[in-house]
Amino acid sequence: MPIATPPDLDSLESIARKLRGSVVDLSFEAETPHLASSLSCIDILTAAYWGGLNLDPELADSLDRDRLILSKGHAAAALYSALAYRGYFPVSLLDTFAKAGSCLPEQPSPHCAPGVEAATGSLGHGLSMIIGMALACRLQGYHSRFVAILSDGECNEGSVWEAAMFAPIHRLENVMVVVDYNKWQATGRSNEVMALEPLRDKWESFGWSAFEVDGHDLDALTNHFQNLPNGSGRPVALIAHTVKGKGISFMEDDNNWHYRIPTSQERDLAHSELGLT
Repeated sequence: MPIATPPDLDSLESIARKLRGSVVDLSFEAETPHLASSLSCIDILTAAYWGGLNLDPELADSLDRDRLILSKGHAAAALYSALAYRGYFPVSLLDTFAKAGSCLPEQPSPHCAPGVEAATGSLGHGLSMIIGMALACRLQGYHSRFVAILSDGECNEGSVWEAAMFAPIHRLENVMVVVDYNKWQATGRSNEVMALEPLRDKWESFGWSAFEVDGHDLDALTNHFQNLPNGSGRPVALIAHTVKGKGISFMEDDNNWHYRIPTSQERDLAHSELGLT
């Protein structure tokens, strides 16, 4: 079940801005890359944790909880920020991000902190893991929902398509894959590295109920999460069109921010644009 009373759209947008400010701070303080990749999936995480799924810190250990795996583990700063501000652990713990001995490593390890479901530093595994969890819970009589957030570059991995074939034949209608389709990967445009398009049609042809959505439309994203399963009897694929570096003008659609670390001046400018100063 979704959150009983999801926040209104203005509140969700405010949360998303706060999370964007947090990932900028984490990148600056820890001198870690993948800032733009974290920014592109913030709205997806906001809609999942505050709007559409039953992701509640009070249920973090419940066997019938909804589960979300951020398969694009290089965007861990976004996941940790969402978990902290959702109340899974103190926001102050974010200060330890990527530091030696921290429970918040640069890429997630299994159950390193409350709410982290799996290790996802190696791309292409999150969908298989969430499908395995869904099948196991079905066998145990639980009726939770299961979401994996993938990067578009991650769809280059053959293991993604093995999982894509498995879920429909087992009618795992409570499984959703969200592709954070920001059109970039580490070394270039996603569709120049591999022929991803037509991406929605590919998922549909594998037996999924597939949709395209503006990956920054919090209302639309929330509705898709709330409507899982959607009555089709099939797993759901959501192709979320996003902008790498979303929310900060000088980072948007600039793949240099896949690896760049912001300066103190750039951090301050980002906070100003987000209305956080």
